[in-house]
Amino acid sequence: MSRKFFTATAVATIVAFSLPAQAQTEIQWWHSMTGGLNDWVVGLANGFNASQKDYKIVPTYKGQYAESMTATIAAFRAGNAPHIVQVFEVGTATMMASKGAIVPVGKVLADAGYKFDPKAYIPAVVGYYTAPSGQMLSFPLNSSTTVLNYNKDLFKKAGLDPNKPPQTWPELALAAAKLKASGVACPFTTSWVGWTQLESFSTWHNTLFATQNNGFGGTNTRLVTNSPLHVRHIENLANMAKQGLFIYRGRDNRGDAPFYSGECAMATASSSTYASIKKNAKFDFGIATLPYYPDVPGAPQNTVIGGASLWVMSGKPAADYKGVAAFFNYLTSPEIQAKSHQATGYLPITLAALALTEKSGFYKANPGTDTAVNQMIRKTTDKSRGVRLGNMLQIRTIVDEELEQVWAGKQGAKTALDTIVKRGNEQLERFQKANKR
Repeated sequence: MSRKFFTATAVATIVAFSLPAQAQTEIQWWHSMTGGLNDWVVGLANGFNASQKDYKIVPTYKGQYAESMTATIAAFRAGNAPHIVQVFEVGTATMMASKGAIVPVGKVLADAGYKFDPKAYIPAVVGYYTAPSGQMLSFPLNSSTTVLNYNKDLFKKAGLDPNKPPQTWPELALAAAKLKASGVACPFTTSWVGWTQLESFSTWHNTLFATQNNGFGGTNTRLVTNSPLHVRHIENLANMAKQGLFIYRGRDNRGDAPFYSGECAMATASSSTYASIKKNAKFDFGIATLPYYPDVPGAPQNTVIGGASLWVMSGKPAADYKGVAAFFNYLTSPEIQAKSHQATGYLPITLAALALTEKSGFYKANPGTDTAVNQMIRKTTDKSRGVRLGNMLQIRTIVDEELEQVWAGKQGAKTALDTIVKRGNEQLERFQKANKR
């Protein structure tokens, strides 16, 4: 080998190693998942990152839903918002009103050459996050709904059939009485009181929670949660509380842990509790539909959506949005959706993922895991499509405050619901004035 050839080769090699490698475009994703769900989120990002070389999804935990939403607003104002942010369903109306801050997911997908077919999605899921024009506004990552979890071992001990959970509220009250007589200190509890006992309760009974089709018809909506049916239900729960049949354990998801531990025999909660129950419960458990009143025409209809969706923030380079679109397209894969659904208890957002899960035998092997899906695939009505109101976080706080006075025996159901309507409507009026359209 000549010295001249060696020198030329060496120079070429040095130049080659000096050239910068094709840099991946980083896509920042802020989320609110903890524990096993954080592992799930990281797994989704890693799976996408391994499937291609152009983009890298970087998931970052930014606190609970309300905290991450506040952080995102502050970051947007400062000019350094993430590409993607996970926002709970309570913040949907607020994000919709922030037109300059977000880019509709439907546009992001279309601009990148991907087709959005609403018929491919479970109607109650995609309908909640879709504008009247039919454009998808955000991507439904972790959609859940309300279910009734129950302890089969405690049912057996109380002489109840563990394979026949209560389907109606009268049946639940009778079951709670038998459970208490058998020595159960907490026959029934609930998490997310406003979501389970007023919002989902309303749609399940095909009854309005608020005017303007629960806010889908415009911002000039007002609460109507003091109807005779709502009053009847809260009065019944108040009577159960007096008798020690309903034990209120606190706001948000604080009713979940007492069920996991076996202290509470029945609990209305999010379908996403499935993974935690399976991991923590040392007893046989079942999943049933939300109870209903059999004398209400049209009941049961369908329950309301919970969980969160992914919103795309504005102000990023056009090339970055191609990466966001590619990630969302990856997430819609039936295989990815089915795997996520089976691992977490969240809903499969597409009908193909539902069919794949059914075909795999998962529902037969895990009875009750199809409960949430069956509640959501029913045809929706104008009254049951969901609840999408501005200042919803504040309204839920008002609901908690007033109903806590009922559970404590300090005010009646009618007074509490009338006050919720009055205070809640003040919040809706403020939102309407701030977002005139």
